[in-house]
Amino acid sequence: MGDAMDVDNPRNPSFDMVNHANNASANASANTSKDKFTRYEESDATSDSDDSESWISNFCSQPGYDYFATVYEDFIEDDFNLTGLGALVPYYKDSMELILDIEPEEPTNLPNMNNIEQSAELLYGLIHARFIVTRQGLEFMARKYECKHFGVCPRTFCEGTSLLPTGRHDLPGYESVRLYCPCCGDLYVPPNSRYHHIDGAFFGTSFVGLFLQMFPDVLKECEPRRGKSFQLTLFGFKINEKSKAGPRMKWLRDVPANQEELEVDDPKDDANLTKLNDNSDNNSAMSISVHK
Repeated sequence: MGDAMDVDNPRNPSFDMVNHANNASANASANTSKDKFTRYEESDATSDSDDSESWISNFCSQPGYDYFATVYEDFIEDDFNLTGLGALVPYYKDSMELILDIEPEEPTNLPNMNNIEQSAELLYGLIHARFIVTRQGLEFMARKYECKHFGVCPRTFCEGTSLLPTGRHDLPGYESVRLYCPCCGDLYVPPNSRYHHIDGAFFGTSFVGLFLQMFPDVLKECEPRRGKSFQLTLFGFKINEKSKAGPRMKWLRDVPANQEELEVDDPKDDANLTKLNDNSDNNSAMSISVHK
């Protein structure tokens, strides 16, 4: 009975001492775990700051360079992926050391530093064109495409279809980057002028084709919107296609939905083909009679 009354009594000194000891140990363990978590966060912040200070991350985070994917250093360090680039990029070795954050063996002259930085951007762009056609690169660009990172098609009937960056040349120096719409199949100039300095060769001519092959759902989503075009009318009447004010570019949008539509024969074409065959037979008969 006495023991039970002592435990239930909140003023029992022994009970207060036990509680105080338990609270002190709990606070100490909490502070210890908090210190560990704080140190873990600081280490993470330090590692993140180290990553953010790399040349590649700084390059991709600059305004006007957010079209680029972050190329893994393992891909850059593989000599097979760099075949033939040495002949296209001046200061190739110095540019590679700058991209990979490798300290140069000899100090770089300040007048050459600007040239090396430009060559490093050129080299990274050409490596980038090869990286985005790999599986990892395509998946990286797919996340950007899904977020509409490259913008949407300005054509009304495409209904905000996401665009893909592409180039019309694989060699640098010909044309800036263009944006391809998988719905209407047209190319567009980026609306923001800060992307006009990016070379189209940094994305290449094969990226879009491989992207659509790897992600066929993109084209499936575009099928309901394909073939739509605006029809001009006058007081409710459609304007003839042969008119000067008619839809001259409509033939670009009339993509056959299947192989059967492509193989449909026009009766007028059959009549013209028959006339051509008759004329050719008559000409051949005349030539035979002349030779005789």
